[in-house]
Amino acid sequence: MTVKQVGIIMNGVTGRMGTRQHLIRSIIAIREQGGVPLANGDIIMPDPILVGRDANKLQALAEKHKIDRWSTNVDECLADPYNIIYFDSQTTVRRVEAIRKAIKAGKHIYCEKPTATSTKESLELAELATQAGVKNGVVQDKLFLPGLLKLKRLVDSGFFGEMLSVRMEFGYWVFEGDWQEGQRPSWNYRKEDGGGMIVDMFAHWRYVLDNLFGHVKSVSCLGVTHIPQRIDEKGTPYACTADDAAYATFELEGGIIAQVNSSWAVRVNREDLLTIQVDGTEGSAVAGLRDCKVQHRVNTPKPVWNPDIENPFNFSEQWVNVPDNQIFDNGFKIQWELFLKHVAADEPFAWSLLEGAKGTQLADLGIQSWAERRWIDVPELSLGVKQDGETVYTAK
Repeated sequence: MTVKQVGIIMNGVTGRMGTRQHLIRSIIAIREQGGVPLANGDIIMPDPILVGRDANKLQALAEKHKIDRWSTNVDECLADPYNIIYFDSQTTVRRVEAIRKAIKAGKHIYCEKPTATSTKESLELAELATQAGVKNGVVQDKLFLPGLLKLKRLVDSGFFGEMLSVRMEFGYWVFEGDWQEGQRPSWNYRKEDGGGMIVDMFAHWRYVLDNLFGHVKSVSCLGVTHIPQRIDEKGTPYACTADDAAYATFELEGGIIAQVNSSWAVRVNREDLLTIQVDGTEGSAVAGLRDCKVQHRVNTPKPVWNPDIENPFNFSEQWVNVPDNQIFDNGFKIQWELFLKHVAADEPFAWSLLEGAKGTQLADLGIQSWAERRWIDVPELSLGVKQDGETVYTAK
């Protein structure tokens, strides 16, 4: 048995998501379990170096979690051949330049989404990685949530018959920051800093819809800024220039219709922060982050609309829970393990920078639909082609 040490540059891990999900619940958890086993008996052991702009935060984070390496100099980390993977969970507006540098340095790329603030830049990153021959991947964590894994199990089994529609409700009330501190950073609500519900969440909805139900063919979207002013981390009021809610309809292949409401200005009266209802000719399902329940055709009640009497049905009791039937690990950790196997053992990994570009594309088209108040078709993306010595990015 050989233990393969894999140096990983982790840029942006002082943020909430980077610390909790990628560092603590993924890389540290993998180290504590003894690494990632390969089929030949070898072990992959991730060895992170924490990178960022604030030395005090980095040192404190490294000491707290017994990590030996940290740095504020990204270029030095990229120049070290020991570090073979570059991971980026910075804010979106900083991501493109950093990934370009990492690709040029020959590092394999793994990053959060959105991969860029425009489809053109997202495709450019995918093209650069392909030309450089480096492996690359994008975090698509919701595919590994227990509730969505159960949904995928139902889809693969043919439970739904012909799928008809998908309805997704996502969001919660994010406090404005006056009498209660907000749960999200202020940059999320400034367009100039890469914020906005559409930019943030359509990258998720693209891979969820594509991988579970059918490729997205067209979009109709309305974005809204419901809360025009919030209070930032320093207690200073600021104008919200980005959308904090989006109301969208997507047409999927096979004629499936998906309605998706996303809002940071909604109070939750449902079973989870994200719920997905799928209706088909043979049955329906409702999934949250962890649970999933179903109602088959033969168990469907026969209600009749009659507002003059008390409703005789308790509809929620007429659904059956889908059993776990397996142990569910943290979704971020699962995908990290898959990417490490991809880099160290050339095992397959489906969620490339090109897949990430599809999420940016859907956000761009959603914003265009909102601006033009019309349906927009979603073309198939392709990487760059050379015209007169320059790379031109196209959509088929």
